[in-house]
Amino acid sequence: MIESAPVFLAVLLLLCGGFSALESATRWPIFKVLPPIVLIYLCVTALAVGGAWQVNQPITQTQSLLTKQLLPALLFLLLATCDLRAIIALGPRLLATFACATLSILLAFVLVYATLGSVLGDDAPLALATLSGGWIGGTANLLAVKQAVALPDSALTQVLIADAVCYAVWVMLLFAAAPHAKRFNAWIGADDRTTRTITHVEGAPTRATDAGSVLLWLGIALLIGSAATWTASKLPQSDMLSATSWTLLLVTVAGLLCARTPLARLPGSAPLGSALLAVVVAALASQSTFAGLASAPLFVLAGFCILAVHAALMLMMAKLFRFDLFACSVCSLANIGGVASAPLLAALHAPALAPVGVLLAMLGYVLGTGLGIALAPLLQQVAAWLGYSG
Repeated sequence: MIESAPVFLAVLLLLCGGFSALESATRWPIFKVLPPIVLIYLCVTALAVGGAWQVNQPITQTQSLLTKQLLPALLFLLLATCDLRAIIALGPRLLATFACATLSILLAFVLVYATLGSVLGDDAPLALATLSGGWIGGTANLLAVKQAVALPDSALTQVLIADAVCYAVWVMLLFAAAPHAKRFNAWIGADDRTTRTITHVEGAPTRATDAGSVLLWLGIALLIGSAATWTASKLPQSDMLSATSWTLLLVTVAGLLCARTPLARLPGSAPLGSALLAVVVAALASQSTFAGLASAPLFVLAGFCILAVHAALMLMMAKLFRFDLFACSVCSLANIGGVASAPLLAALHAPALAPVGVLLAMLGYVLGTGLGIALAPLLQQVAAWLGYSG
């Protein structure tokens, strides 16, 4: 049994790096269904349940420090290179499609909870709000919402499992639909205005990452996170906006402001953000149990129902506004999938459109935390209206 905080931290870092390195080296099919982030969470949870480390003060303090300090820094890093001007330059039609995709996801969460809330458990409003953060933004947004709405650690397992399983199926469906774009557009009555009007989106210059830039980003991110935490403690708080909520919203604004400065061109933020994401997930998993695993199948079912409602709503809006398949599918995956998959789907429609997927996914990162936090009290209000215990 591990009793030392340094050894405990070393084990977490070895697991975080090990799964990522294994994916890069082997490309095993399992990583397409369960990405390294999910495997890290499940493996660390299994070790925690098995008593691999002692729940003593040094280890507890290390867990708390990793979670409270690294999560704001992580969110800042993800947004520090997000150019809102480039996103706006995509044009009103594509942005309108993205807005429809985001709104349809939020509405789907509300409708599915109103239908299945009585059997999803008391933590369902918080768990679904947490999942929505990931399905509008990314895993970092999911974790940010989890902390902001105070979702119990035991309930995070079912959220991550539903996220991984439903996402994998949704990606396969959208990729399978891409070759049928002309047939879909003809049926909807749409055209390819979106792909014809977007000819090139220029990204930030690519430079080699070095140790100095990584350390500089780490120092800036930690400093911004600490400043946001201190400022949040001075702001008025409520049931919807706790100190944690304020902290995460403040670092979101700080990241967007940083993206307008020359600092955004400094390399190193992306790999450092990926590394911190794995560490934060591992730190959360080290405090949890398998208590949420029993309800995971039902939560996965709810996830598929949410995707089905989202698809139906997007189909209706595509018919109404004549959105083409490229716009609908890439905007949907930019929400649910993020930067890992949206550019690939965009490139499948037209190679020159890959940067569009990146920019739309970044827009999801901007919105994910705030919308996920806002959804929690709305679902709790739905629970009160319908007489659910949640």
